[in-house]
Amino acid sequence: MKKLIALTLLASTVLSGCGTKNVIQKNTAADVSASYNSINKEQLIEHIKVLASDEFGGRAPSSAGEKLTLDYLTEQFSAIGFKPGNGDSFLQAVPLISIEAASDMVLTIDGKDYQYGSDMVLGSSRISEFEQLKDSELVFVGYGVVAPEYKWNDYKDLDVKGKTVVILVNDPGFATQNPDLFTGNAMTYYGRWTYKFEEASRQGAQGAIIIHETAPASYGWDVVKNSWSGPQFGFQRDDLNKNRVAVEGWINSDVATELFSKAGLDFTDMKKQAAAGSFNLDMGKLTASVTVKNTIKKSISYNFIATLPGKDLSSSTSADEHILYTAHWDHLGTDLTKEGDQIYNGAHDNATGTAALIEVAEAFAKLSQPLDRSITFLAVTAEEQGLLGSKYYAANPIVPTAKTVANINMDALNVNGKSKDVAVYGLGQSELDGYLTTAALKQKRTISGDPRPAAGIYYRSDHFAFANVGIPALYAKGGKIPADEATAALRKKLDPIIGKCYHGLCDEYRDDWDLTGAVEDMQLFFEIGFELSNENVWPQWSKTSEFKR
Repeated sequence: MKKLIALTLLASTVLSGCGTKNVIQKNTAADVSASYNSINKEQLIEHIKVLASDEFGGRAPSSAGEKLTLDYLTEQFSAIGFKPGNGDSFLQAVPLISIEAASDMVLTIDGKDYQYGSDMVLGSSRISEFEQLKDSELVFVGYGVVAPEYKWNDYKDLDVKGKTVVILVNDPGFATQNPDLFTGNAMTYYGRWTYKFEEASRQGAQGAIIIHETAPASYGWDVVKNSWSGPQFGFQRDDLNKNRVAVEGWINSDVATELFSKAGLDFTDMKKQAAAGSFNLDMGKLTASVTVKNTIKKSISYNFIATLPGKDLSSSTSADEHILYTAHWDHLGTDLTKEGDQIYNGAHDNATGTAALIEVAEAFAKLSQPLDRSITFLAVTAEEQGLLGSKYYAANPIVPTAKTVANINMDALNVNGKSKDVAVYGLGQSELDGYLTTAALKQKRTISGDPRPAAGIYYRSDHFAFANVGIPALYAKGGKIPADEATAALRKKLDPIIGKCYHGLCDEYRDDWDLTGAVEDMQLFFEIGFELSNENVWPQWSKTSEFKR
């Protein structure tokens, strides 16, 4: 008996020692609540004011404003205890090329000259100082879509080599509002301008011109002028982008109506036929001529990446597994050709999201115990130029794709007060919706779908780059149902201003913004990341998601 007691005591001592050595200390409910509630609008506003200040010059890639932005992010993340995410550096170099088309170009069709800015905005993605169309035949290719899964091919039996294709914006589902055609009112990637230029290039066209219409594009002509004029950034490529069409860009709907009339066609009737099925048509004897003179500059821009390392606290999760938060730090910079205000401050788009990265990161840093998985924050460059920073990272990941659990993206946060609902762009894409639903219920909020499905928002921000490589990605923000009558009144006043200032010089911080709704959304994003960081679960794509592959 004495021997048995001795052995028992010895075993107890050994087990006790092992337990002390490997004790798993978790954050208490009080710890999590304190971090959750530490996210506040006062600090968020201060960060926004700095990032959207005139001093930062609109945060264009490869500008003085970029350095100020990266320095500010480095200072803030270092202060809260985050580690450099790229070895001993907070930065990932992104080699870019700037191509700026001279604005004195003229598009000539059927003897009439169309002017840059007012009638059209054209340019070239080729890394070349000189590109042109010379008497290039115009061919209308409907929506410019080749989609076998929808049994749709607007280039069927058509050879467009040496020709210029004229393309409608969005896709047939929006035009018909038929829920059984493509995805009905919700834009697919086939409706995005990026796809249309890509497909025209694959087909061997010499030029590609998209017809702008405000409703299907979801933005006005001013956005086209502001976004596609001036320096346009792309990647430095050995093939100099010679696989792209020589000239690409936009014409407004008035010009389109006139051109179709010259070809003996009715623009409205052509749109109807294009929406009814695969469609293309030669535009008579109409030809296009334009000379594009480019100024080429190579530069290096940077993604910013910071990590709060996890700690191996269980056998089922690992510190080398990461929850990835993203926002783009860039905007449109400064336009010295304009009189008066020249700075595109980008306060809403996207100083709000960049500031939110700092606030949510600080909430994680305040937790008393390390998390199982690592939390990584990525502020990407050149989103406004076609998601270039996020695309580059997705192709050259610092955290391996197979070790990235999920992506939560923040872009243009709510500035118009609290919402009763949370709008999910791409609702139903992945199991991340369930995490958001659970977190929203604690705020007594409901989940709603994309409030603007025709705009194709899920394909227009940085989460798209991560979804494309198989990482479940969530993009959500406060929805359309105001929390109370005062918020409804504020939105009636603010929403037209916000819409008007999208990619405009007036996108500046305003004292009448109400960021309480943004704070609630950020708290949701924090909670989702916290839940995922202490689980061995890997969220999955839904069976119907196009990203499941």
